[in-house]
Amino acid sequence: MRLLGRVLLWSLLFVVTLMALVAASIPVDAMLGRGRVAALTNTTIPGVGDTEVRAYVARPEGSGPWPAVVMIHEFWGLREEIIGKADALAREGYLVVAPDTFRGGSTSWLPRAIAFVATTPVEQINTDLDAVFAWLADQPDALTGKVAVIGFCYGGRAALLYSLHNPDVAATGIFYGMVETTPEQLAALRGPVLGIFGGADTSIPLEEVFTLEANLNAAGVPNTISIYEGQPHAFVGSIEEIRQGGPQQQAWNELLAFLDAALTGAASPAGRAAPPGLPDATTALGALHHWFVCGL
Repeated sequence: MRLLGRVLLWSLLFVVTLMALVAASIPVDAMLGRGRVAALTNTTIPGVGDTEVRAYVARPEGSGPWPAVVMIHEFWGLREEIIGKADALAREGYLVVAPDTFRGGSTSWLPRAIAFVATTPVEQINTDLDAVFAWLADQPDALTGKVAVIGFCYGGRAALLYSLHNPDVAATGIFYGMVETTPEQLAALRGPVLGIFGGADTSIPLEEVFTLEANLNAAGVPNTISIYEGQPHAFVGSIEEIRQGGPQQQAWNELLAFLDAALTGAASPAGRAAPPGLPDATTALGALHHWFVCGL
């Protein structure tokens, strides 16, 4: 009995010590990463009150005007992978704004990424994106009424929530982000929705994807929900990885076709039947990621 007590005590001390180290690592990472966002952005957008929204803006060559895309980063914050994808979209003829929704935070350290999501209210994100939309409305090279919002992981969830908040969003692209919504809520969407998901994603059960698609259809929202079999969460990487081909190139091409249809006057994409089959139960790690990143 005494031995068992000692084992439990040492186990508790180990857990407490580990948690303390993780907590201490967050401000250390913030200190080491100071200036990351400033180095990646090229535009300061006036926000509400004294706030500002830092953003990377990529413009096509020529004078425009062009349809616009607001691209929201993953839960790591604004990083070079998003900058590369913004530049790639600009070469396709879109004015792209990649805002920093964490107000200066960017990391490669998982505990801090989770902290970003846990401490950034949806209302703050929507307020900052409102500022981005107002800024776009003042840009002579941006087409009024032709602004899509897309996002990856945390950004996919933020994109859908913002489209529900702002009826001026012309189209919404969700890369493996999830929001629990009803048909009544989704009916507020003005434009079509593209959803890209991995069939082997342990963070987002396919049942949730099918429910999103069914609710979009019930709300009468044109949508395309694509599930890439065998692909994990966040399978669409940097633009260099995308250009290597395979499923991530196919998903990127699907985004390009979707934006072309939604923003250039072509017919909006229609919904389609969900593919058969459901995944196994999510792993504990996947469920934890889904809870912090997609469920907050």
